[in-house]
Amino acid sequence: MLPREFFKKIRKIEIKTSRLVNDVFSGEYHSIFRGRGVEFSEVREYVPGDDIRTIDWNVTARYGHPYVKVFREERELTVVLAVDLSGSGDFGSHDKMRREISAEIAAVLAFSAVRNNDKVGLLLFTDKIERFIPPKKGRFHVLRLIREVLYFKPGGRKTDISAALEYLLRVIKKRSVVFLISDFLDKDFQRNLSLAAGKHDLIAVQIYDPLERGIPKSGLVVLRDLETGREIVVDFSNKQNRRELMLSAESRRSDLVDFFRRHKVDSIELSTHEDYAGPLYRFFEQRARRIRR
Repeated sequence: MLPREFFKKIRKIEIKTSRLVNDVFSGEYHSIFRGRGVEFSEVREYVPGDDIRTIDWNVTARYGHPYVKVFREERELTVVLAVDLSGSGDFGSHDKMRREISAEIAAVLAFSAVRNNDKVGLLLFTDKIERFIPPKKGRFHVLRLIREVLYFKPGGRKTDISAALEYLLRVIKKRSVVFLISDFLDKDFQRNLSLAAGKHDLIAVQIYDPLERGIPKSGLVVLRDLETGREIVVDFSNKQNRRELMLSAESRRSDLVDFFRRHKVDSIELSTHEDYAGPLYRFFEQRARRIRR
């Protein structure tokens, strides 16, 4: 049983993100995510002007005059939120941890989906599969997903993005929209990410903290790896140390951006120090513009 303050927090996230969905994202969501295409609906008698390629020859032969197949757009989507709950999610150098921001992003995307009558599922992972909640519709289902992202206690601390994507490829058979929410501080996941992007509409949501990219002049600092527990002491007053760490971080970021571009994976970068509404909206807007072209 969750304490009362937890429910207040979940409710606060619902109010905040629902306002964003209502004011900003609902129209854009509908325009940039589409169903699988068209599906058969019915047959009707042929009328002049119908495309002869839609004639149903079996029905036509049975009734002695032409009938055509009628198709309709299949709008319903399945959205899957794959959320990284590894130890690095408990870090944030501002007023929010990475995990809290992940929950709010998940809420915005999930409420946008159910508002459009789509199903939403959730995969929580660390260096193992922590929990999978199959896609469903409805507000109460979304509230459950938010609760799980915020308060689920994972058994693992490390990150294995490759294993998470392999699991998704196994359990999600229908082409879906997959939001992979992580800091991407992992390696050797590129092959499965490429496979997942080939089967699904995959969007990488990278949540980073500015301290991971810009190192302050702060003298001796004890750095603790939240995933392994390992600690090291680094002298950040040393210009060379700061430079090496910053170059390493920039190289990692550049490689990731290049990989996403080469494999045509849409990506969003979100900082723990900034409001995520702006970058999310720009992503929706740019994708809608690209689809219209």
